[in-house]
Amino acid sequence: MASATKALSGWGRYPVQECITWRPEKASGLYLPEPMISRGQGRSYGDAALNENGNVVLSERVNRFLQFDRETGKLRAEAGVTLAEIIDLCLPTGWFLPVTPGTKFVSLGGCIAADVHGKNHHRDGAFSSVVESFSLIIADGSVLTCSRSENSDVFWATVGGMGLTGVIKDVSITLRPVETAQVIAQHRKAADLEQAFAMLADEAADNDYTVAWIDCLARGRHLGRSVVMHGRHATCEELPASKSPLDIGARKVRTLPLDLPPIALNSVSVSLFNALYYRREGRKQKPFPTDIDSYFYPLDSIHHWNRLYGKRGFVQYQCVLPGDTAFDGIKLILEQLSASRRASFLAVLKRLGPESGGLLSFPMAGYTLALDLPVRGKDLFTMLDRLDDTVVEAGGRVYLAKDARLGRDSFEAMYPRLSEWRAVKKRIDPDNHFNSSMARRLGLTTV
Repeated sequence: MASATKALSGWGRYPVQECITWRPEKASGLYLPEPMISRGQGRSYGDAALNENGNVVLSERVNRFLQFDRETGKLRAEAGVTLAEIIDLCLPTGWFLPVTPGTKFVSLGGCIAADVHGKNHHRDGAFSSVVESFSLIIADGSVLTCSRSENSDVFWATVGGMGLTGVIKDVSITLRPVETAQVIAQHRKAADLEQAFAMLADEAADNDYTVAWIDCLARGRHLGRSVVMHGRHATCEELPASKSPLDIGARKVRTLPLDLPPIALNSVSVSLFNALYYRREGRKQKPFPTDIDSYFYPLDSIHHWNRLYGKRGFVQYQCVLPGDTAFDGIKLILEQLSASRRASFLAVLKRLGPESGGLLSFPMAGYTLALDLPVRGKDLFTMLDRLDDTVVEAGGRVYLAKDARLGRDSFEAMYPRLSEWRAVKKRIDPDNHFNSSMARRLGLTTV
């Protein structure tokens, strides 16, 4: 297997680093005897799947389906299989992902490494909740079977462990039955942050999926104005008789061919877009059917949408705050962002449920806010450091799968089970065979 030195980045296109890449065709090539990190579809936003001047093994071609039971929804597949491939295979037979993030172009291995979550975390938890077991290649080249009952400490260190415990070889999950490939959606306007919180809290129990888009540039009495979007899987009775209920259909996909110039996304243009979006989407107060792609993966219809933010890329700042501090903390974050007049094209608020058990997993019972910010201006990272202080003071944390710049001290304050994770890492990988740029930045492989 030949290697190639390439400039790599995460989905945010910041930072960009030279890495030695390997692209195996079979599972036997996923492990290297030299220090390395594994990389799936490259959809983590920062440096989690980068290894500057070191080895990066690309798992995208190790993507065979190994078993699928149409009666039970049990699925076993290699770690390079994507959620898109699972949907294409399984949805026409009446099975869907119980937990899915906002893109389907992610690998099974990546979903476990980041313990991804979706719009239904308040009800169904993170991706680890649907994982029965996985095979993990550890530092000495041996393979462990990991589940809640077998090598459970390694299971929970790997869930959310950002690829630093080993290489996930194959995964067994259980899908959920659905009658149709449609979702019944409903949108409601929230005049301010307080009303958005109330809607997310009061109405989450009655809906499978709940999320709020926030106008992050609104100020004063409109601070935090939102469109709260609910959804649930449609039944056959709710669709026209002429429509095939499990037909995925062909979705029109556009490509953003060029990087937008920095002037395209500014406080004026984003404020205008936000005002129009708030009015348009807020009118959809009656329930309406929509296809699964449009509901769960709206941005997947635009290939290379990350070019919106220009050649310098962007960082996504995603934090979660516990329920008792979330409102005041998120209000303070939005006030700081609004005062800076930094334009976040995408700002999302969700309610999260209890922790999964993953030692470095992100979710906790509370509320999460995600902001996309172009890498522009000298004071961006200074402002983000201040947001970190707000998050730490509120007892929250930043999502490692989205992070590119968190400081070591803040990270250690955010993740109280870090010492437990380090103990597992030291036992199964004492020489830090699995290493990444993020791991070195946060001190995960230097202790």
